[in-house]
Amino acid sequence: MKTFVGIDLGSTTTKAVLLDEGGAVLGRGITNSRSNYGTATRVASEEARIDARFTLFRRELQGAREASDIDEFLGALERAFRLEQFLEQLADLEQTCLAQIQGERFETAADGVREVLAEVFRQLRAEAPALFAPGAKRKSDFFRDLAGSRYLAIAEDVARAAGVPYNLVVNVYDKSIIAVENRPPSGNLSEKFRRALDRMLAGGSASGAGAREVQGPIERALGIDLDETWLVGTGYGRVTLPFSKEHIRSEILCHGLGAHMMYPNTRTVLDIGGQDTKGIQVDPRGIVENFQMNDRCAAGCGRYLGYIADEMNMGLHELGPMAMQSDKPARINSTCTVFAGAELRDRLALGEKREDIIAGLHRAIVLRAMSILSRSGGVSDEFTFTGGVAKNEAAVRELRKLVQENYGEVTINIDPDSIYTGALGAAEFARRAAAGEAAPTELAGDVS
Repeated sequence: MKTFVGIDLGSTTTKAVLLDEGGAVLGRGITNSRSNYGTATRVASEEARIDARFTLFRRELQGAREASDIDEFLGALERAFRLEQFLEQLADLEQTCLAQIQGERFETAADGVREVLAEVFRQLRAEAPALFAPGAKRKSDFFRDLAGSRYLAIAEDVARAAGVPYNLVVNVYDKSIIAVENRPPSGNLSEKFRRALDRMLAGGSASGAGAREVQGPIERALGIDLDETWLVGTGYGRVTLPFSKEHIRSEILCHGLGAHMMYPNTRTVLDIGGQDTKGIQVDPRGIVENFQMNDRCAAGCGRYLGYIADEMNMGLHELGPMAMQSDKPARINSTCTVFAGAELRDRLALGEKREDIIAGLHRAIVLRAMSILSRSGGVSDEFTFTGGVAKNEAAVRELRKLVQENYGEVTINIDPDSIYTGALGAAEFARRAAAGEAAPTELAGDVS
């Protein structure tokens, strides 16, 4: 099967989308950019291929099982597959840690550190199935986050009991985790899926005729070769990759086309990403007619919210829900990220409510975005909001208010997968390039 890949290398996250020959989305993948776009591209692409396999599994299973049964089965298969991946990376981390035990610092403690590592990884393996059990809550799906906190907690107790300096065990981990994180799981995907299915069957997720019923469709789906026919890169980090010119498109063009693919009647696009904010006007074909971007200042971007979250000692995901509790947003005077932080501290010291301050900050971000939209040509029906900030309910609330106040009734589209808009547009450009269709000319001044 021919596939077409779009990669959006953002400043915070890297996204990948896989399309089939008909332009349907086969798979999506996302990872932290980590300031290492080569690694981020490999990880996001691999995640998109994994997601594509689940799409193919679903297609093969349709008609053979009820929709609810398919959802339950694929959910169990994904948990089993993620467990296989986790155990593979855990083994890689253990071997990498053991390889670090050398040099003068370990002369007298090497054997003790090896014993501590053996026990730490034994416990980590024993705990692993619970991480991927039905209903298990994980703060993150990234290996470093899942394994790191437990490694350090277990290692502290084990090292103390063994009389081994804890700092040596931490040092081994610190030197190893980056190398492992930059090596995505390498094993054969089909074999991992087969092991995951075997694990499910052994655990009683399917048996007898049920097992035979699913194994055939799974094998057929695994037998489909996903041929990467063409790839297009976009985003903040695209220039760091060895892509030739025909494999690169600007963020502006990709977000415009991606929004059009999600909502064909789109005429105005607002994208608030981690690094920049873009106001884009597109024609009925999704081709960019005009655009404006923020300057180099981070105000009005996702980084702005991240900075505020740090100042408030909160998680980024907590800002929106807290702002939604406010019925009297504060009027924030500064649009500069640094000055906004100072103003935030002053207002807290004066006793203003945190929810009112945070709500005011959300309004300030959206006001700045509306200014960019105005310079790009205003808001036309339909209006599509994309980027990571589109998942922030407080930002969406303020946007709806301001669009209503300034432009009247406008259809506002917000897709749950809007963070993939740029990668979706890039994948469509890849599909069109492979079909010999000419790409639209870059607009003068497009420096995205």
